[in-house]
Amino acid sequence: MNRPPQPARYLTDAPGLLDWAKTLPIYPVPQHAFSRLVHRVTRIRARWLRRLLTAAFIRYFGVDMSEAVEPDPMAYAHFNDFFTRALRPGIRPPPENAGAICSPADGAISALGPINDDAIIQAKGHKYSLTTLLGGDPGRAHPFRDGNFVTIYLSPRNYHRVHIPLAGQLREMVHVPGRLFSVGRHTVRTVPELFARNERVACLFDTDAGAMAVVLVGAIGVGSIETVWAGEVTPPRGHSVRVTSYGPQAPAFGRGDEIGRFNMGSTAVVLFGPGMAELDANLQVDEEVRVRQQIGRLLG
Repeated sequence: MNRPPQPARYLTDAPGLLDWAKTLPIYPVPQHAFSRLVHRVTRIRARWLRRLLTAAFIRYFGVDMSEAVEPDPMAYAHFNDFFTRALRPGIRPPPENAGAICSPADGAISALGPINDDAIIQAKGHKYSLTTLLGGDPGRAHPFRDGNFVTIYLSPRNYHRVHIPLAGQLREMVHVPGRLFSVGRHTVRTVPELFARNERVACLFDTDAGAMAVVLVGAIGVGSIETVWAGEVTPPRGHSVRVTSYGPQAPAFGRGDEIGRFNMGSTAVVLFGPGMAELDANLQVDEEVRVRQQIGRLLG
């Protein structure tokens, strides 16, 4: 039986003067140069700097270290080690229901709902192209047309590793160069086609239920994006789309396994093929979710 599509949920309030005041100064900033600087500084091992950055960050953002594999924030080799800290083994287990879809990250729901042909909703008055998001190839985008999506924003205080929502085998990785706007609420409401303009790494998987993609979207201050199979994908920035295809020996992942990380914070967009998934009707914009938390279920 065909189910009617669920309505999209997204930011519906119009941008205010403060949103524009925070967004406009970002346009002329050398975004990649600044992010490369962040990349270097956050890997400095000088004890005084590491302790200064880490202590200030924890106080300002209220970081909870209780679930970290190393709960002592001063035990990490450098600030980025602390920022990308792992969770303790055994916590956050995936749901027992085999058909449950897991959240890929800790963060806040930015938007979710149906993909309307090639259009994904970003916020009130803003959509972006599925094809552009995935690097400009209509054939790559085709399996997701009229499917579903969910966008999750990782704030600085969140756990910053990304996990796979369903068991699957890697098929393709696409690095798409672009800008590095902030991905906070103010830019989601003000920057047209934000997630299809920022630099991103699209990871495409084959699952038993159909095609799925997890797109790691960069942002200003995000010194790099890593995957567990390729290591650091960006930097370097590059100027053209880089596609890596994987054959029968491609890595396979169980539901909830780690697949990558943001070295500083950003956004993950998950795409599902048509008729494949139903996202939880109770999920709301700005709702906090946690990695491996059930956010939907497979259909069929």
